[in-house]
Parts: sequence; C-alpha cells; structure tokens
Amino acid sequence: MGTVRLSVAGGIASVLFDRPQARNAMTWAMYEQLGRICEQLHADASVRVVTFRGAGGEAFVAGTDIEQFKAFGQNRDSGEDGVAYERQIDQCLQRLESLPMPTVAVIEGWAIGGGLAIANSCDFRLATPASRFGVPIAKTLGNCLSVANLARLSAVFGMSRVKRMLMLAEILAADEALACGFLTQVSEAGEIDAALVVLCERLSALAPVTQSVSKEGLRRLHAHGLPADEDLIRRCYGSADFREGVASFVAKRRPAWAGV
Repeated sequence: MGTVRLSVAGGIASVLFDRPQARNAMTWAMYEQLGRICEQLHADASVRVVTFRGAGGEAFVAGTDIEQFKAFGQNRDSGEDGVAYERQIDQCLQRLESLPMPTVAVIEGWAIGGGLAIANSCDFRLATPASRFGVPIAKTLGNCLSVANLARLSAVFGMSRVKRMLMLAEILAADEALACGFLTQVSEAGEIDAALVVLCERLSALAPVTQSVSKEGLRRLHAHGLPADEDLIRRCYGSADFREGVASFVAKRRPAWAGV
C-alpha cells in the first residue's frame, strides 16, 4: 500500500513517497503519514530545510489512488464523501504549507492531481526536463478541486493555465512550468541531486526567522477570505458522472459522460 518515509541528516529532512509500483499514488494511509510527519517536523527546530521526493524516478506523486474512490457514493444524493475527502486533502496541504522552514519538491516524472497539489504546497520546486504536470480529472474521474486548492494553483500557474489543466485536461511540460514560475530550476536527471544540494545549502545559510515569518505571512495572504465551496463539491462528487468516472477508470474503458 506504500508509505511516506522521513529521514533527517545535517539539518536537512528528507520525505520520500515510497510506492513506485503505483507511481507513488497516495493512499489514505499515506496522506495520514504525511500529515503526521509535517506535525513532527513543525516541532523540530534543528531542521533547516525539508525536501519531498517520489521513489523510483518515474513520478513525484501520480495523484490519489483511484481504487479508493470505489467506496464513495454510498449516499448518492449528497456528495458528502467528496466534501470529507477534499477537507482531508486541504488539511494535509495546510500542514505542509505551514511548516516554518523552507520546503523543496524534487520532481522526476509525473506530478499529477494530488501530487501536483503537494508539490505546489512546497516553497521551491526542482524538476527534470521529462517532468509533467496536470490535473486531468475532466478526462478521468469527473470530480473537482476545493476552492483552496484552486487558489493555490492559480497563484502560481495563473488562471488561464489552471483552466487548461482542469477544463481541457492538458498536461504541461517542464519548460512551461519553468517559464510561469512554478519551477525554480530544471536540471537533467543526472544533475538534479547536485542542484538540490546547492539549493539546500543556500537556504540553510540564510536567516531562519526571516524565512519563517515571510513564509507564514504569504500563507496568510493566500488563505484570507476564501469563499465557501461545499455546494460545488457536493454537486460534483454526488453526480452520476463521478460514479461513471470511477467505474470506467477501474474498468479501463472510456467514460460516457452524461452531464448529471
């Protein structure tokens, strides 16, 4: 089922999403592990930088494991399962965003759906030229994102690119992600480790209190005044299209969208 692992050495904490056979797709347990790790790191003043990386070299995190969505829809008229899921994801991302020290995502391959959200919640992102980014749910599950997650993505990618990712199910390449500021640097696969060392050394040498309060101030700006969204989430996760999206994905067939 995969796991999220933490190791700390020399003031650098390394978090590894370890489920390479499924391109590190996140299970509920892995989200819970990530939340606990963030809580642990929040209280560790010895850590100066935290890095996040996917195992296997083919993906950072390729979204949430879709098999788990088969249990959704027990109450087909409410979408409450979707509301609870999006709330859980937002809480996990908030723990990551609120870490007081700088965070770096190291992206090799796919950062899709929940994986893109995790990478986007980090302060800096390194990637290889083959990395790809998107939220193709209009083609796969027919679900939606919370308003908080939409705000996070729009703040970095811009609304036009987020519309392309969500409404056209486009996958963006590393060069475009670099050009819009989402990526800090693109390095060849054999050079990304060295680039990570240089970035961590730069971050570790600077004033940690300045970094912490600047980061928290920016987080508060982002979180201020977000509108309610549970009606939108209920409509989407409670729809027949969402149930069709899950069923077709698991059956490996093309979904037949009905718009209801």
